[in-house]
Amino acid sequence: MRKLIIAALMVSGAGIAQAETVYVRAGHLVDPENGTVEVARLLRIEDGRVAAIMPDGPVPAGAHVVDWSAFTVLPGLIDMHVHLADTPETSNPAEPLLHSAFEVAYMGAANARTTLMAGFTSVHDVGCYRAFADVELRNAINRGDVIGPRMAAVGAYITTPGGGGEVTGFAPDVQVPAEMRMGVVTSPADVTLKVNYLFQHGADSIKLIATGAVFAIGTDAGQQELSEDEMRAAVEVARARGSWVTAHAHGAAGIKAAIRAGVRGIEHASLIDDEGIAMAKARGVYLDMDVYNGDWTDEIGRRDHYPDDYMRKNTQTTLAQRQGFQKAVHAGVKLSFGTDAGVYPHGLNARQFKYMVQWGMTPMGAIRAATVVSAQMLGWEKDVGALSPGHYGDMIAVAGDPTRDVTVLEHVAHVMKGGDVVK
Repeated sequence: MRKLIIAALMVSGAGIAQAETVYVRAGHLVDPENGTVEVARLLRIEDGRVAAIMPDGPVPAGAHVVDWSAFTVLPGLIDMHVHLADTPETSNPAEPLLHSAFEVAYMGAANARTTLMAGFTSVHDVGCYRAFADVELRNAINRGDVIGPRMAAVGAYITTPGGGGEVTGFAPDVQVPAEMRMGVVTSPADVTLKVNYLFQHGADSIKLIATGAVFAIGTDAGQQELSEDEMRAAVEVARARGSWVTAHAHGAAGIKAAIRAGVRGIEHASLIDDEGIAMAKARGVYLDMDVYNGDWTDEIGRRDHYPDDYMRKNTQTTLAQRQGFQKAVHAGVKLSFGTDAGVYPHGLNARQFKYMVQWGMTPMGAIRAATVVSAQMLGWEKDVGALSPGHYGDMIAVAGDPTRDVTVLEHVAHVMKGGDVVK
């Protein structure tokens, strides 16, 4: 029961109950549930949730009205792959060791605000090097201490020693703080212990590092690291706790092992093969493919002299990932919206929409990925990702029509979270 109460508070993201009724005038309203755009609508928000949608018209005298009649309104966006509570990616592989826990906390608060102002009202934070920094940031947002999106957190990476979820690239005699190795595992039994520990300390879901990582010295992005049995142990614990697991996996073998183990989603899926796509389709596994940030890494990595190991792996995965994404679109695989924000600056999340359209999605399909589909992956579909009655009053306003030109989502004019205008 306690777990269910905590989960409800996490989704609500509200520190103070809302009592005021708010009316929102929308010049155009994007409905991603039905794939339609409606003209001149009026939304009534009660206690932070949508109570009704009707044709625009008169409102009660003295009512609180938010006039977005000059804008296109759509549900608040969802990013399923962010790293808010951590240091930014730089040319120094040991960057996380250069910042205190206090500094990381302030960074996380700034990143949360930036993300919300960019129109992303819900996020899945899939990991930080200092264990539970993401959990504490989520809690601060829920208390109202920090301005930010509704947030699901994983607590720490489940990774092999020296694997893709470890801080690497430093001298061998450097001692890494224990809190940065909280999720390091060596066996299925170890996984069971560590995953239970993460849930006991507030994790919403679990993030596995199934293969090597682009931004980890000494790991091969295509190489499987966690065994299938280890991943299955994590899935079993999560299921027993009413939760779920996602897996960072670039390589085809690691992707398929994670799918067989029962994960709900695959992060990156850069080197996925046809068999992996077919398995994801057949088992209803979400692919969360960050098809934008390879270009950012190529440009900034060259400018800032990122390690050759990073740049080699970025080249190895970028085009292959986009080709796999295109195949997955055509195959009808469930594709969520995840950007890996933190590898590039927070707040630029919406740049990915253009890439999703370039590689096979319609603009409405990309919007659905960042709303209803991602809400389903989170298990929050009754609360976020749409604006039909019962959902939270989380919405954004943009100039122009994102169903024709999806790049307008890169410039969000207004943001509402739970009936409160925050921008």
